[in-house]
Amino acid sequence: MGMNIGFLLGLAAVAFAFLSSAIKILREYERGVVFTLGRYSGTSGPGLIILIPIVQQMVKVDLRIVAEDVPSQDVISQDNVSVRVNAVLYYRIVDPQRAINQVSDFREATSQLAQTTLRSVLGKHDLDEMLSQRDKLNEDIQAILDSQTEAWGIKVSNVEIKHVDLDTSMIRAIARQAEAERERRAKVIAAEGEQQAATKLAEAAHILATQDGAMQLRYLGTLSDIGQKGTNTIVFPMAGDLIANLTAPRSGGQS
Repeated sequence: MGMNIGFLLGLAAVAFAFLSSAIKILREYERGVVFTLGRYSGTSGPGLIILIPIVQQMVKVDLRIVAEDVPSQDVISQDNVSVRVNAVLYYRIVDPQRAINQVSDFREATSQLAQTTLRSVLGKHDLDEMLSQRDKLNEDIQAILDSQTEAWGIKVSNVEIKHVDLDTSMIRAIARQAEAERERRAKVIAAEGEQQAATKLAEAAHILATQDGAMQLRYLGTLSDIGQKGTNTIVFPMAGDLIANLTAPRSGGQS
């Protein structure tokens, strides 16, 4: 009697193990790459999957988007500036069969490819472009990665450069450059203002010289401005030829 119970329990354990290896349930975002006697026989899922134990094996693949952090890379820009750059990579599997059969570890392969592509693309640009044209650089890196991972059944949807780290000495040099640029612009603006003012003064002088009575009106306007300021100083305009007549030596001496 005891032997029969032990035999039945062993048989139940074998049956449970058999069913466990034969019945698989895949979620909505999962797919199963099935191999029959070592050969690829199809992709299944989602839902209930029934396999033949020992004869068939299944590898589960997640179809959701993966956010992969690209470690900091030492990059020398085209203008010979050393920087450290890191980024984040977003990709997902669109063909489970190729992701399993074409590459041994698609995560590691995608990460390594992203690191080399990041160094290669950024090394072709100046530091100013790295700082001001991130959107364009992101698009370039994404296009290169997407074309190279297509054979692995992977779709790279987005690449974002997160940080561009500079040495302290380079930060100070950039600050001095920005300050010099601001001073240059201020001097250019001041010079342009002087040029415009000189042009207007020349035009005003020409008008005053050619119009009769214009100078007298200007004198009266100046007196009006002085009178409004509450000063005790009184200015009388006097023609230059009158002053010359008054200061000239008198002709005819005493005997």
